[in-house]
Amino acid sequence: MDKELMQKIHDREHYYENIEALEKHLDDYFDSDEMTVFHEMLSLDFHLDVYFIQPKDRDFNLLITVGMSLLEMQVPESIENRENYAFAELMLILPKSMEFSKVYPSGDKHDWIIGMMKDMARFPHHQDTFLTEGHTLQAWNNIADPYDENTSFTGCILLPSATFDEEFMQLPLGDRTINIYSLFPLYQNELAYKIENGYSKFFDLLAAGDVAEMFDNQRKNLLKEQA
Repeated sequence: MDKELMQKIHDREHYYENIEALEKHLDDYFDSDEMTVFHEMLSLDFHLDVYFIQPKDRDFNLLITVGMSLLEMQVPESIENRENYAFAELMLILPKSMEFSKVYPSGDKHDWIIGMMKDMARFPHHQDTFLTEGHTLQAWNNIADPYDENTSFTGCILLPSATFDEEFMQLPLGDRTINIYSLFPLYQNELAYKIENGYSKFFDLLAAGDVAEMFDNQRKNLLKEQA
């Protein structure tokens, strides 16, 4: 990582109270024995953990980043109520059958999922931008390259959650709000379609496909007939 970038991030204000509030927020919803933390052992820019939560009373598990909201994202002045978009974390709903090793990285076939979330969480802070609902990111540097040999997904979009309500997905904290966005991995042609046609048309495509929020590495391509 570029030393200048590292120093720039280190010099920015760190909102540790955001992380404390987010951890309390998760404690209010889940028991401690339902949560496993993939601690980041070495952070060259800012500390970013990922929680693996296995709720006993739900038919799904989830991953959620804890650390993206440590820093304020650079929301353009042109955005109305820009203070409402400055802090965020990312979430991915998972099937109960999906398992992870006790540490990350582990060489496990699902490591790429955690890596994808970490890359997306770091992106706005490295690029002096912001992420919000409807924004997409491609894997690595080439829209055609998948995240890993264990998947065909080449990008991701941030969506509102159909699983959790606003009370869980938006955490008010004084003069700011920490938004939690649901991640939905995309195939190459889906990502290209969203970039070309915009979020509204892609959301219509998503609704027409009646696709579940839960991650499915083998899900049907929304544009299969057009692929």
